[in-house]
Amino acid sequence: MRVASPIPHKKARIEIIPLIDIMFFLLASFMMVSLSQVHMKGIRVNLPSIKAVAQPTPTPTTKDYTRLFIDSDGLVHFDNEVLTDGDVTPRLLQLYKANHDAKVFISADKEALHGDVIKLLDRVQSVGITKVGYEIKVKAGTTGAPGAPPPGP
Repeated sequence: MRVASPIPHKKARIEIIPLIDIMFFLLASFMMVSLSQVHMKGIRVNLPSIKAVAQPTPTPTTKDYTRLFIDSDGLVHFDNEVLTDGDVTPRLLQLYKANHDAKVFISADKEALHGDVIKLLDRVQSVGITKVGYEIKVKAGTTGAPGAPPPGP
């Protein structure tokens, strides 16, 4: 037998309006906290100071780097001079002894092997040269990587 309760039975309801208010409050709170915790991280840079004495400008014919190029046959061109495999390391050592801050740019033909480029890079580093750059040229009419500078002369 079923006995009726004197307390009326009500269905549970979820009120959505207070829930929306609480969610907006939490969203605004988290945004304010996250914005206050953003710290700019940068690199300290020592910029040159402006001097009253005029510095002599270097002549454009003076070159402060050496260009190494590997062709499709694996031959190394040292500033447009072809070197044999045995002459590369002595020439790099001579360059390093003349200038310990020597800069070297390495480039290769499209058909050159990756291993030849790495071998040349190992030779450059083995003699002590640490300032190494890579020249990448894009043929006219082709597109390079986004943001890449246009090809040089």
